[in-house]
Amino acid sequence: MHKAILSAARSWAIIIVALIVAVAFAQTGWLRMAENEQRAAIVQIVPKNASGDLHLIEVDAKSLAQSGNWPWPRDHYARLISQLDEAGARSIVFDIDFSSQGSGEGDTAFANAIAKAEASVVLPTFAQGASETADEMVEALPIPKLRQHTSLASVSVRPDADARVRRMVFGTITEATPRPSLSAQIAGVSGAVGQDFSIDFSINPKTIPRDSFIDIENGNFDKSRVSGRDVIVGATAIELGDRYGVPTYGVIPGVTIQALAAETLIAGAMTEFGYVPLVILAILLSIYVVRADSYMLVAARTAMAVVVLFVVEALAYHGARTILEVMPAVFVLIAAALMQTAWIVRVMLKEEAMVDGATGMPNALAFETTVHESANFTITAFIKDFDSIRAVLGQELLGKFIDRLVDRMQSVHPVPRAYRTDTRMIAWVHQGDYQHLIDACEIIAFAMEKPLDVGGRRVDVYLTFGIASGVDLDAASRAASHAANEGKLWHAHEDAEAAIIEQRVSLMGELDEAIDAEQLRVVYQPKLRLETNRIESVEALLRWEHPTRGFMRPDLFIPLAEETNRIDRMTLFVLRRTITDMLEWCKGDVVVSAAVNISANLITSDRFVEAAERVLKEMRVPRDRLIFEVTESAAMLDPEAAARNLERFRALGVLISIDDYGTGQSTLSYLQRLPLKELKIDRAFVQNAHTNRSDGLMVRSTIDLAHSLGLRVVCEGIEEQACLDFLRENGCDYAQGYLIAKPMPPAELIELLEKADKVPANG
Repeated sequence: MHKAILSAARSWAIIIVALIVAVAFAQTGWLRMAENEQRAAIVQIVPKNASGDLHLIEVDAKSLAQSGNWPWPRDHYARLISQLDEAGARSIVFDIDFSSQGSGEGDTAFANAIAKAEASVVLPTFAQGASETADEMVEALPIPKLRQHTSLASVSVRPDADARVRRMVFGTITEATPRPSLSAQIAGVSGAVGQDFSIDFSINPKTIPRDSFIDIENGNFDKSRVSGRDVIVGATAIELGDRYGVPTYGVIPGVTIQALAAETLIAGAMTEFGYVPLVILAILLSIYVVRADSYMLVAARTAMAVVVLFVVEALAYHGARTILEVMPAVFVLIAAALMQTAWIVRVMLKEEAMVDGATGMPNALAFETTVHESANFTITAFIKDFDSIRAVLGQELLGKFIDRLVDRMQSVHPVPRAYRTDTRMIAWVHQGDYQHLIDACEIIAFAMEKPLDVGGRRVDVYLTFGIASGVDLDAASRAASHAANEGKLWHAHEDAEAAIIEQRVSLMGELDEAIDAEQLRVVYQPKLRLETNRIESVEALLRWEHPTRGFMRPDLFIPLAEETNRIDRMTLFVLRRTITDMLEWCKGDVVVSAAVNISANLITSDRFVEAAERVLKEMRVPRDRLIFEVTESAAMLDPEAAARNLERFRALGVLISIDDYGTGQSTLSYLQRLPLKELKIDRAFVQNAHTNRSDGLMVRSTIDLAHSLGLRVVCEGIEEQACLDFLRENGCDYAQGYLIAKPMPPAELIELLEKADKVPANG
């Protein structure tokens, strides 16, 4: 993508514009609805229980049914106060209107009960509209007779524009007197008149202890539930109508809202910082967003950034009781993302000249313009009989044909980027060595043996490949055309051919030097014996750390050693090193067997067998401690010679193990003719045995049959605990894989074994 996308100046310009727009929207209040909905979602993440310090007495349907029509004579409240006071309530707070005269006897009884109560009694005051259409407010206070021994607190609520109550005031003024809100009175918190606070709706109202009014009045309650607690009395019956909409819980009684507000203050009023902190964070996150250079990356980074904002908001709310407004910050991110996307579109329009119109692939101009890195080789795939294919498919399906072709190539040999450099050529660069390159050509050609399905037509495709050294599209294209004309699968341009030969000869010579100078290292991968849960065996593996090329993968140099008849020297080197290490271990009373891999070419080689026998006799490895692992296919190449030579090794005390069992065509009954002690099931069947029914059945049946033939079983490729548990349950003897341990030098192996000796065998 064009460097201008990463321009710091442009990035900051986008962020500043996004910030200005977001702040403008925040000031207008247009984001308030989204903010409210987001807050409602956040509070539900970690629901909280009420403190238990507040007890709710409900004028519920049960109480109405037993006490008659509403409003009640006030002697009911007198009896309620007497019961609560006797039970030891700390305070008794009413959210019931006592601004009108009741029956004389009832009012007197209520006033006397208030006067006698040791608990403080709080009665409500509020202001309401004189009529539905009038702006004038009428103040409602309890009748004078009831005020003498009580405190007054405001129960006024202020629903938002959407008719939901989210906030509560600390205090109001009635009759020119500042009065605390009911919630502030209960919590013992003071605040400025008119100042409000957010109600914490993460507190579940169902966790507020409560009793029915009629039960308290009649004395049918557990007094310990109210002893030492603040009690709030109010209507919850639907028919009494004192209900409001709130976030999260829908429509709930007003007294429940008062209780939630009180619980909020008991826990500590929420600190509110507005939108500034998260907008600052959004600016920092926007830097990350606007440096993305693709649609998907912009979307992914924006999504991650928004998640970060929401997480910070939630952590602040639930962890620090702090309210942060998030939607302006989200708007900053979205605005920045949209502007960055628009810029990407602008740049992409400029780059259309480097895209093949039929397929959307980068074209030859893109290759010449963008491929600057040093590549070992350039490869082109030439489509033979392209004109015939075009005539059959037509221009409309030709692009789909190329797409199918590239998909098939990528499925067997993924490359970072493929280019359609000509109507009949696909090109890419190769960073690996020549052997991987040739293997890739053969793999792709083999994959093309199955026809492509294009628009319901089956199209046969034949490819030839051209190879050039470095980044040289023209040379690779000429080489591909030459291969097509000569009927070859591939052809290397002169420079590439020389480089391939030079690299191969050089590597062979360096391999000889590495063997002579003992630059190769032997490492050991432990095998866990499942019966004792101890490391009792290892597999010897070869490693080559080249002084200039770095780590050489075994799958590169071992096949080369086999092709150039160096595998016998390499195997004898591993054998000597392994026996040397084993003898050293014996001196330290470390009892562990070791397995050495024997190549298929060596099993039938009398020369190698004689050399190996000399090593075994000279070094005198302890009997039954050394294991030769032979692949299943090797035993099948020349069964008679394999059996004869393996018997010679067995006579010298070497145990024989069949490696990669399951990948060949042999049966256990056939392998029984060989002097086997061990069978190693290939990782292809083991890795998913605990999840794949057919693999599990194969492993289970193989273990059972091997045991019936007197063979022990090793399973390799174990990377998950569930797989190890499956093998243990099904009687596997030894387990090997990265879950147990990775290959390690001898010193680390000894350290591992010494640590294991300090742990109980079944620990």
